[in-house]
Amino acid sequence: MQNIQDVLKNHKLSVEDYENIKKILGRVPNIVEIGIFSAMWSEHCSYKSSKIYLRNFPTSAPYVVQGPGENAGIIDIGGGYCAVFKMESHNHPSFIEPYAGAATGVGGILRDIFTMGARPVASLDSIRFGDILDSKHAKKHKYLVRGVVAGIGDYGNCMGIPTIGGETSFESCYNGNILVNAFNLGIVKKENIFYGKAKGVGNPIIYVGSKTGRDGLGGAVMSSDSFNEESKNLRPTVQVGDPFSEKLLLEACLELFKKDLIIGIQDMGAAGLTSSSFEMASRAGSGMKMHLDKVPTREENMTPYELMLSESQERMLICAKNGKENEVIEIFNKWEIDVAVIGEVTDSGNMELFFNGEICANIPIAPLSDAAPVLHRPIEKPQYLDNLQNFTFIPSQKSQNEIFRELLGSPDICDKSWIYNQYDSTILTNTILGSGSGDASVIRVKENGKFLAMSLYCNPRYCYLDPREGGKIAVATAGRNCATRGAKPLSITDCLNFGSPDNPNVMWQFKEACEGIAEACEILQTPVVSGNVSLYNQSEQIDIYPTPSIGMVGIIDKIENLKDSALKQKGHILVVLGELREDFGGSLLLKISRNQIAGIPPKINLYKELALWKLLQESGEFIKSAKSVKEGGIAIALTKMALLGGFGIDVEMDISKDMIFSESQSCVCIEINENKLNRLNELSNKFSIPYKIIGKVTQKGANINIDSVAITQNEVRKLYFDTFSTLMNN
Repeated sequence: MQNIQDVLKNHKLSVEDYENIKKILGRVPNIVEIGIFSAMWSEHCSYKSSKIYLRNFPTSAPYVVQGPGENAGIIDIGGGYCAVFKMESHNHPSFIEPYAGAATGVGGILRDIFTMGARPVASLDSIRFGDILDSKHAKKHKYLVRGVVAGIGDYGNCMGIPTIGGETSFESCYNGNILVNAFNLGIVKKENIFYGKAKGVGNPIIYVGSKTGRDGLGGAVMSSDSFNEESKNLRPTVQVGDPFSEKLLLEACLELFKKDLIIGIQDMGAAGLTSSSFEMASRAGSGMKMHLDKVPTREENMTPYELMLSESQERMLICAKNGKENEVIEIFNKWEIDVAVIGEVTDSGNMELFFNGEICANIPIAPLSDAAPVLHRPIEKPQYLDNLQNFTFIPSQKSQNEIFRELLGSPDICDKSWIYNQYDSTILTNTILGSGSGDASVIRVKENGKFLAMSLYCNPRYCYLDPREGGKIAVATAGRNCATRGAKPLSITDCLNFGSPDNPNVMWQFKEACEGIAEACEILQTPVVSGNVSLYNQSEQIDIYPTPSIGMVGIIDKIENLKDSALKQKGHILVVLGELREDFGGSLLLKISRNQIAGIPPKINLYKELALWKLLQESGEFIKSAKSVKEGGIAIALTKMALLGGFGIDVEMDISKDMIFSESQSCVCIEINENKLNRLNELSNKFSIPYKIIGKVTQKGANINIDSVAITQNEVRKLYFDTFSTLMNN
């Protein structure tokens, strides 16, 4: 072996880690064992810097079937069926190789879902790029946008799984480190759920899926480090995906699940065969013996080290029932998928690895897991916050008309059909409301007659200025997006994207954001059932803004309760639910009109937020359309409602100049028939939610009039629908 100091450095292990490894093994480790410990103790796999904060998340509710700790979270949606969902990051790989990185991110999250026995039915994505308007970075980030979008679209389209929504944003903090977070939801019968366990002495361990190659080597460790000038040399650590192979693997697994043949199944995700085998054995408290020379390979002379740490895609590890091997093999042969019995479950408590008949690694499984580092990293509130928060908002010298046009045509607001038109959103025929429809996306669940709303959301500017409040707002807004659809928000998955944990400021941000998320989930009764942490999102010592992306899932029992955001009829009145305040800290107004990210973000009252959700759920059919107030304030929310319906609007707010762009929380714009005002009064009183009548829907194709903003339907459509495609095509 090369110099031990160099080996430890290359594997991101400390001298203390090495001493712990020797203590666990009772001897000096070999290179295979060092590689395994390195992967399993990496930030990506062990959550060593984050787990002390994640433990505070609420994770249970009567409808939660499976919380964190498995491949994905599961909630009961009635009628004997469950929704299985999770969100994962593929940030570093997507920056290095955007097409392959994004595509394999989608592939990985799909396997997390169907590993649980579910058929994936809906994907969403949260993608964030640098400043595509800045001449220095525009070319690079347009290239990244094109690659990421193509990778997401091609993989999902080839798999036959609709991509129905998500979010896209642009901030200069992502210039050196983009974010690609993939979400998927699947449906499974409650009695057909499978877990990632390997138990029962003598039960065979079976490898299925694509052959193993050298792609992805060191991926888990690479994702646990920051970017620098040498990052371009990391392309070999980015996996190469094949959606057609994954489609065959999906169908074969779903056929397998119909028969009583297996004990457990696990995706070979980060750290490949290492993580899948150790996690399956650890969950069951068992041991495992594997013969690595039996692993199907596509490259010659692969070593045990490479076989254990390769992150080649479209692979699964199965613990079958003893004597059922041939039936399992028969199913995968039918689908023309590689399959091989490579080991068996033991009672040794050890992972025993053999290659050509000789033992090449022997590691106690429980001690490896138990001794995984739990770091209490230093935390320190950033000094810059005092200056940024000590900010007095000064109204812009620009007119409302000028500000409105700048906001509507900004990359953060304008229509992203250039992106989502590359995704197949209608396959499987379940999509009711997809991308571009306003707030949450909605699918029908044919199996039980219910509908599921799902939304991804985070405002990184809020989280930068106040990570605790930003975390609360991320949960609340993702839930509000579902509530405006008439859904009852049930639970969340998260993807916590932060900078380097070596920076005490970043760990303070992480702690604060987690505490905000935990508080919001507790009060809003939306437990965390799955998630992911992505740290080291840093380039050349510049950390991204804290970006705790939240994926919310809610349920709609009857189609009569389903709402969209498109205005429906001339003469209907427009109402704002909630209290509008002067909330401009971290707002899009400041970013666009004054090139500033400063101030104190809006404060949110979570109890009022919950009351607003309940009002929307109880409103039934009398609310004709609804839209959550977010970036750009009421002006942008109302305009999107008008554009979706094709109607004009006349709105008089009777407020100070820039208030139509205020981003006050727990506010929703709704459309109702005037003769339903009594019902609105009843609900307003019942839930203590104030409301204000602000205007009317006018005729089809009429102007958008909001206070002193006056813009023709043609001009507003051109600004909104043409800006992004023009930007990306230039």
